[in-house]
Amino acid sequence: MHLTSPAILIAARPHGETAVIARMLTEENGLVAAYVAGGRGRVLRPVVIPGNLVQAEIRAKSDSQLPFARLELVKSRGPWLGEPLPAAAIAWATALTATALPERNPYPTLYAALGGLLDAICSADAARQWVEALAVYETLLLRELGYGGERPEIAGLGQALEILDRQEPLIARYLLADTRADVLAARQLLRQRLGRMIE
Repeated sequence: MHLTSPAILIAARPHGETAVIARMLTEENGLVAAYVAGGRGRVLRPVVIPGNLVQAEIRAKSDSQLPFARLELVKSRGPWLGEPLPAAAIAWATALTATALPERNPYPTLYAALGGLLDAICSADAARQWVEALAVYETLLLRELGYGGERPEIAGLGQALEILDRQEPLIARYLLADTRADVLAARQLLRQRLGRMIE
């Protein structure tokens, strides 16, 4: 395997003293996990942040071997991690994607939608401008993985929050049922923060 592609980094787990196992969503190859040497070091730490867009060079000698990756930062989401709402939204969208998608199945629509959602989160003046995109992304993820769902018609923040609330049990039942990690905690934190907007 030899792949050079733009990728959205959606998860990074420490491995050994300085490395990470990075999970990246690519347009043509889907979700790919790879070993990143020095991923927790001073140079790569700002690159290996979930939500970042990277240029990834991924190599493996065989399909059964965990690939090695070299990453170059294309677009950083780091500046928004200090803001409570954008940070919670980025954490939820990337954690959901990393947990729900099977590896090495291409989902070009999800790749484009996740990139658009992250761009909306990071370029909006307020969460009201991206909550609808989040609800649509969750619906698209359910649909792409075979659990139905039509694009919702959303008229305003209140309706977007209602749709998010309706989708939570579906996500828990269909997309996160087999996970040991509490991925929904990231969603619940985001939903609490969004709820404060309409109090």
